[in-house]
Amino acid sequence: MKIKALLLITIIFISSILSAQRIKDIAQIGEQSSEQIIGYGLVVGLAGTGDSHRSAFTVQSVTSMLKRFGITVPQSDLKTRNVAAVMVTASINSYLKPGSDFDINVSSMGDAKSLQGGTLLMTPLSGINGTVYGMAQGSISVGGYDVSTKSGGRVARNHTLTGRIPRGGSLKTSPSEAVAYSNEIKIFLKEPDLTTSDNVAKIINDTFGNGVAKCLDASEITVNVPSASQNNIVQFLSQLETLEVQTDFGAKVVLNERTGTVVAGSNVIIKPITISHGGLNINIRSYPMISQPNSFSQGKTTVFNNLVPEASVDSTRVIALEGASNVQEVAAALNSLKVSPQDIIAIFQAIKEAGALVGELIIL
Repeated sequence: MKIKALLLITIIFISSILSAQRIKDIAQIGEQSSEQIIGYGLVVGLAGTGDSHRSAFTVQSVTSMLKRFGITVPQSDLKTRNVAAVMVTASINSYLKPGSDFDINVSSMGDAKSLQGGTLLMTPLSGINGTVYGMAQGSISVGGYDVSTKSGGRVARNHTLTGRIPRGGSLKTSPSEAVAYSNEIKIFLKEPDLTTSDNVAKIINDTFGNGVAKCLDASEITVNVPSASQNNIVQFLSQLETLEVQTDFGAKVVLNERTGTVVAGSNVIIKPITISHGGLNINIRSYPMISQPNSFSQGKTTVFNNLVPEASVDSTRVIALEGASNVQEVAAALNSLKVSPQDIIAIFQAIKEAGALVGELIIL
């Protein structure tokens, strides 16, 4: 038996040729916000994969629901294997108006096995202040399956205890009052950056005139609506949000320990560096030993499996880099060294500590 960790490193390199992005894609214009809403509901129509009698809240919920329809059933007589108690969550935009539909997420609370094929019953959704903003109902899409047999066999794909209902929520009350735009509009970048913020102010001033926009910090830009557009601010904003801006990104290298994937930004620079790595091989060999009893001793033949471990170290290989404008050469070097995922993190951390990696190192 031989133990040796090998890894094929996947590299995703962000090109240095960056295309301009619209302001609406990188920033939030005005006082736009979102409201998190939540609700408790029941999913019915499950094929015996719902909550068991041990989930007392499910039994109580079914009993209470039936009472609303004039049906009284003792809790001891209820079988809830086709029903599951769930939490329903969603995020709604402050600009949505009553009657708008939105997506909802459904997650099991009890000991259900799967929500596949289930239908969520009408569920009120409320915010942190207790206000009911909408209702949710519909068939759940789980994007997978989970099939079990009585003998213990099981075939599953993806996670079937959570699902979505596209457009399953209906807004009844708007989370905010109608927006009244003033002559001063604020723009907030989703990813704060001084260079990008300054570029946004410049492109607005170049389009609508000097002094219209002012960059306050890395995330906020104020815009004074020109007098010619104050009678129709919405039209002005529609033109503003489609302006294309050259964005800037920080130098980052992201490592995923589980998959060995390396993602590097275009601004990452690798200085001249030498990398060495030595691999450890462990061989465990089996040497069976047989004990044979003497004749007429009434003993039994015994087999003993003697496992003898042997360790050896590969000859250390050295890779020298004369400097690079990206991490592709480093990745190629690590591939040639056949390092493990844990070694990747250690090597990149060492490169960072040595000052040869110009950028931020992020480990997932």
